[in-house]
Amino acid sequence: MRILVIGGGGREHALCWALSRAAVVFCAPGNPGTAAVATNLPVAADDPDKLIEAVRARRLDMVVVGPEAPLAAGLVDRMAAAGVAAFGPTAAAARIEASKAFAKRLMAQAGVPTALTRTFTDTADAKRYIQGHAEPLVVKASGLAAGKGAVVCATRVEAAEVAADMLGGRFGAAGREVLVEEFLEGEELSVFVMTDGERWMLLPASQDHKRLGDGDTGPNTGGMGAYTPVSIVTDDLLERVEQRVIGPVLGALAGAGCPYRGLLYAGLMVTPSGDPYVLEFNCRFGDPETQAVLPALDDDLATHCWRIATRETWRPPERLPAVRAAVTTVVAARGYPDAPEKGAAITLPADLPAETLLFHAGTARDPDGTLRVAGGRILCATGLGPDVPTAAERSRRLAEAVTFSGRVFRRDIGWREAARAGAS
Repeated sequence: MRILVIGGGGREHALCWALSRAAVVFCAPGNPGTAAVATNLPVAADDPDKLIEAVRARRLDMVVVGPEAPLAAGLVDRMAAAGVAAFGPTAAAARIEASKAFAKRLMAQAGVPTALTRTFTDTADAKRYIQGHAEPLVVKASGLAAGKGAVVCATRVEAAEVAADMLGGRFGAAGREVLVEEFLEGEELSVFVMTDGERWMLLPASQDHKRLGDGDTGPNTGGMGAYTPVSIVTDDLLERVEQRVIGPVLGALAGAGCPYRGLLYAGLMVTPSGDPYVLEFNCRFGDPETQAVLPALDDDLATHCWRIATRETWRPPERLPAVRAAVTTVVAARGYPDAPEKGAAITLPADLPAETLLFHAGTARDPDGTLRVAGGRILCATGLGPDVPTAAERSRRLAEAVTFSGRVFRRDIGWREAARAGAS
């Protein structure tokens, strides 16, 4: 099988790595890391005409779309019209991420548990509502904001400022509509679901770390690390997620005329009572969760993607288990997330330590071969092991072995599991 992965970040490097076990892989545009496991093609992820040309010229069998923006823009629809098999939802189905307001309406219709929410397009209306809202509260941009459009606000004053900032253009079109939500207490969980719209298969649940600094301090980011497995995840919890969240929302999407095919990401809050509430849905593999979840598996990802993309008969197992623990630490640039400093030369370890993987996210290579910082999140150091504490230590050591001026990373990814292990 010959597969084209679309995108150029850490998630796409992990996808190329996993798919290359059973397929010949190409990546557009890719990055210096994907070049080690795939053939990079100099085609932008948002150029459907050239992507289709590349598929035909290389006689590729399938496209796997990584980022959310091309999905929301209708890349899968364009591929289908051109007769190209593509793994990912249509633009109509991708609204579950591209419009948080749409997702909230869909969840209300389906009876999916989620935080109480009001939606606003006018700053004065939003501020009036916030004045009477309990503290803390959450303000979200409705559209795509690269994982940075949700802000937990400790006070109504802060929430009013954030809402005004968003509606005033901070996130461009993504912030023309904002959501003001109740704050939910509990522990966050990321659940990946591969689905053909009727059947589904759960991948190992993971936990993301959104805050920049150790101890969950500092600004919200696109994600500073992730780990799997998560010990609070029981069969009973997963059954509730399937019955209360996955089944109802897939049914609601089909009923709305936009059946969902691809990878559905449910971002959940598990409350102290053990009940799962939806914080958000994403229409693609999460980043950096993918860099932990895929290395934890021993399975043929390519075949699952192929059968969903081609509408072949697909009889998946109910769940894919993690056969090992995996912890990913994101190494970011100084100034991330607001103003990352680019251009610094990167030094990588000559040989990767045992039981580790290094996924490139925001790197670029000079003509002379020098590797440089070219984004906000630069590299993803993944450690593997029999348990999360072991994998976390290997992940940290690899992150420490990556050096460049202004390097930033958390040293406590997986801290909840370490605390639980210490208490047991």
